[in-house]
Amino acid sequence: MNKDILICGVGGQGTVLASKIIAAAAMEEGNAVHSAETIGMAQRGGSVTSHVRIGEGAYSPLIPHGSAELLLAFEPAEAVRNLSYLCPGGTAVVNTSVVAPAGSASYDGEPMRAYLEKKCRCIFVDSEEVCRPFGSVRFFNIIITGIAAGAGVLGISRETLTEQIRRRVKPKFVEENLKAFAAGYEIGSGASRQV
Repeated sequence: MNKDILICGVGGQGTVLASKIIAAAAMEEGNAVHSAETIGMAQRGGSVTSHVRIGEGAYSPLIPHGSAELLLAFEPAEAVRNLSYLCPGGTAVVNTSVVAPAGSASYDGEPMRAYLEKKCRCIFVDSEEVCRPFGSVRFFNIIITGIAAGAGVLGISRETLTEQIRRRVKPKFVEENLKAFAAGYEIGSGASRQV
């Protein structure tokens, strides 16, 4: 498999854990993987991106603009900011709930959604709504990973991803994260018929 995946969001949303789970699962399935994160702003609530490049053709961990087949956006403005990485025909899975970076005023995310709908294939999800059964938006990173897997745009098996969740999430949170992944997978399975 050859696939470039860009994950973007705001510090504290769990983008780095999502990228590590995806990269480890892809390696478990026998793929070469390169990854890189911009994590300096993670603790300050700033913009964070993770590049995950799967396959033999990737010689650098950084994804060239216009090459990512998949954009996982944990925040709508970050989706727009990083849209130039998405290739023609690529898919964006986008959180519609606004999470303003530190020091920024909140904004209306609806214009971002409208812009994205014109530019690419999108699967939209409201993190507050899908995380409500779990009592915290901290589960969104696992849910969005499940959505991408369920929609068939991630290219990694459900079983391999759940095994990486078991390995990489703190033991006391594993069961709840597996439930969150299953919920995301179900959402993605429905979305795959709409995209």
